[in-house]
Amino acid sequence: MKRVRRTLASAVTLVVASTTLTACFEEPTPHDAVRDFLVGWQSEDYTLAAGRTDGDPATVSKALAATKLDLDAASFRFKVKSLSQDGDEAKATFGVEIDLGENVPLWGYTSTLPLHRVGGQWKVRWSPSVLHPKLKDGQRLAVKTEPRPREPINDRTGEPLQSNDILYVAGVTPDEVGNQAPRIVAKLAEITDFPQDRLLSRIQSSPPSDFVPLVTFGRSRYNGLKSRLDEIEQLQVHPQDQPVRPEDPKDIIGKVTALTPEREQKLGGPQRAGDSVGLNGLQAAYQDSLTGSTQIQVITLDLKTGKQADLLQEWQGRVNSAVTTTIDSGVQHAAENAVLDTDAAALVAVQASSGEIRAVATKTYNQATDALAGSFPPGTTFSIVAADALLKAGVKPSQKLPCPAERTVGGAKFEQASQTTGATPTVQENFARGCVTALAALARRVNASALTQSATNLGIGVPWKLPLNSFTGTMPALDSDAAKAKAIAGQNVEVSPLSMALVAGAVASGTWHPPVLVTAPTTPDPAAAVVPAAPLKPVPLQPSVRTTLKSMMRAGTSGTARAAQAGSSPVYGVSSTVKDLTWFVGWQGDVAVAVLAKNSDAAAVAGRFFGSLGSSR
Repeated sequence: MKRVRRTLASAVTLVVASTTLTACFEEPTPHDAVRDFLVGWQSEDYTLAAGRTDGDPATVSKALAATKLDLDAASFRFKVKSLSQDGDEAKATFGVEIDLGENVPLWGYTSTLPLHRVGGQWKVRWSPSVLHPKLKDGQRLAVKTEPRPREPINDRTGEPLQSNDILYVAGVTPDEVGNQAPRIVAKLAEITDFPQDRLLSRIQSSPPSDFVPLVTFGRSRYNGLKSRLDEIEQLQVHPQDQPVRPEDPKDIIGKVTALTPEREQKLGGPQRAGDSVGLNGLQAAYQDSLTGSTQIQVITLDLKTGKQADLLQEWQGRVNSAVTTTIDSGVQHAAENAVLDTDAAALVAVQASSGEIRAVATKTYNQATDALAGSFPPGTTFSIVAADALLKAGVKPSQKLPCPAERTVGGAKFEQASQTTGATPTVQENFARGCVTALAALARRVNASALTQSATNLGIGVPWKLPLNSFTGTMPALDSDAAKAKAIAGQNVEVSPLSMALVAGAVASGTWHPPVLVTAPTTPDPAAAVVPAAPLKPVPLQPSVRTTLKSMMRAGTSGTARAAQAGSSPVYGVSSTVKDLTWFVGWQGDVAVAVLAKNSDAAAVAGRFFGSLGSSR
């Protein structure tokens, strides 16, 4: 945790401070008293510090120790700025830096040490103002916190993509528990494994009339511990509604849990015991944005009234904000319905003209790790990419091209399950039905660099990134006709459903667009595991090639995908089968889609999707 790192850093500074203070003076002056007092305070040797004051040693030691507790401070650091002497009186000016933890900036201020000679020895004139210039008798320091509730993750229209659930916040009000605080936190620490000293210091540093949240529990954990928590007298448990239950796409939105000691140690961020923490998905990627950071005030309290006397320092903290995604709830609903009756399927829909992700739906597969970041062989749907290079190389869709049962290209053998009977089919017909033996034969008609460039232009392997892990695709070095033939047939290439949806969107709109999932906040969240790369520019397709490729994809649309579209705009796409996986990659209107299904007809899934989407608009 950052609190630990800062403490270690200040421990090193302590040695430097001690040396510096000693080296500043070479003749008998008040410097010994200044040095011993500040070094003792910083190193928590309160006996040393108190012995250099004119106050009662026990009273001074208690006040110095209490200051650390009252501020819940990780460390103190001091630097002498000046020392002046006038006879038996002296004054030292020193700078103070206090690490309050919680990831707020170091609290710095300047204070003074008045000194006088007592019985031949220099002593610090003790008063509370030594600790802080504004601290008076009958007062103490305190830290007042105001955590902000978690913000929601919304769809593109501002509707939340999660519903509220109850989290249970356990805490105390200091002036109600009094000297029972150690007993309460001991029992709470035993149940939760949160460090007892951290729970106690949080109570001790807070204003006595404020409710102090200590631990937050999710519903199931709270129910499991309720009987034990009920046994802790004076512990209060406040139910709180928070937007933590994900709606579809659930894996993309992610789950939220209460903070545990292990997660607090791992995060080391602005979280406090009592906060909610994103476990995965966008809830984890935008943890800091969704939670912000706690507003913190350092104040003085009147010990008699328990009321605030003065405000010494204030940090507003980072303001938390909702996350706005590109998900369209209507499109998402259509996608969920489309995959419902499959054994296993992943469907990604994007807006062709922008690359914005409108829906991610899965059955069995995971929406994040499979639909966005999964790695799968595309089969002959990759011929969309290859066709861009082949058409530029002069291959004509009307060219006759046999579709034999077997063909060897450069030593690589290809097999086609069903052959064409009758007249020799054209390139376009082979593209439409995914004849692997025919398509592989075109490897000699295109060079490796052109094929690689077409893949790059259509986003395969380029460094686009989302706030979540995603897979852009890979293609090996095409150093032989066999390697090119396998690439055209999609056999040595790996893609994700997302990368293929973007390919379809490029042909549909005429321009490849990098994917977009989140539109606000506009800057990456510091908590994100994936930091998006610099934005990529859209890549336009060659207009004449795109026109031809669009016609080829219209011819390639299978009947199952087209059947649901009576009376609506046409569907464009191609299908393929790779062992037990089927693909459909295509579009209708401005919605481009890639469907991957296992032991199911991907084209039929696409048909249901477009049909449901059309009926809802």
